[in-house]
Amino acid sequence: MEHGSLNDPSKATFSFVDEDHTLANSVRFCLNQDPRVSVCGYSIPHPSDARVNIRIQTTGEPAREVLKDGCQNLMLMCQHVRGTLDKAVADFRMNNPTKMETKSDSEMET
Repeated sequence: MEHGSLNDPSKATFSFVDEDHTLANSVRFCLNQDPRVSVCGYSIPHPSDARVNIRIQTTGEPAREVLKDGCQNLMLMCQHVRGTLDKAVADFRMNNPTKMETKSDSEMET
């Protein structure tokens, strides 16, 4: 949900339902790396409320567009980290076979 200014689209607060610090802090980090962002922060109104408010003020671009770009950048970062982790796990398994992987089928049947 967007709570923005009708007069100034460069300032808005977005509410994310069923989210917590994990997503909010990651989005905040990505947005603060963007040179179009003047101020970005988040708050959780109440610990029992599963909602996060992210406030964005830009240098002139619409806050909604900057948020979309920030979320896309976060998704690309996550994909890169996942790919790097998967490759490292595959390399480790190839270089360090376990006993189960080295036994032949006949040894396992006995």
